[in-house]
Amino acid sequence: MALKIRLARAGAKKRPQFRVVVADSRFPRDGRFIEKLGTYNPLLPKDSKERVSLDLERVKHWLSKGAQPTDRVMRFLDAAGLMKRKPRNNPQKAKPKLKKDEAATAAAAAAGEAAAS
Repeated sequence: MALKIRLARAGAKKRPQFRVVVADSRFPRDGRFIEKLGTYNPLLPKDSKERVSLDLERVKHWLSKGAQPTDRVMRFLDAAGLMKRKPRNNPQKAKPKLKKDEAATAAAAAAGEAAAS
C-alpha cells in the first residue's frame, strides 16, 4: 500500500479549504483517507497562524511508516522545519518557443545588417 500525505479539498465553490490527510495513493483525491493530519486555508493571509495547521507528531509517525508527502505538503513540512524540500528547477520553461526563437534570430540578423550598412 503506497501511502501519500496530501491535500483533500473540502470547501464550497470558490471558497477552497483543504484537509491534510494520509491516504492510499489509489484512492480519489476527495475520497477515503486513513487519517486527518491538519488543515490548509489558502484564503487566509500568508502570515496567519491558522492558514496551515498540522499535527506534527502524527506527521512524523506517518513519515516513519513510509508515507510520501506531495510537493505542496512538502512545502508545509519545510516551513515547519520537519523536512528539507529541494528547490525545483525547470530550465525549459524559460526558453522561448521555437517560432519565437526563429523570429528573434531573424530580427537580430536584420538589425545587424542595418547597423553594418
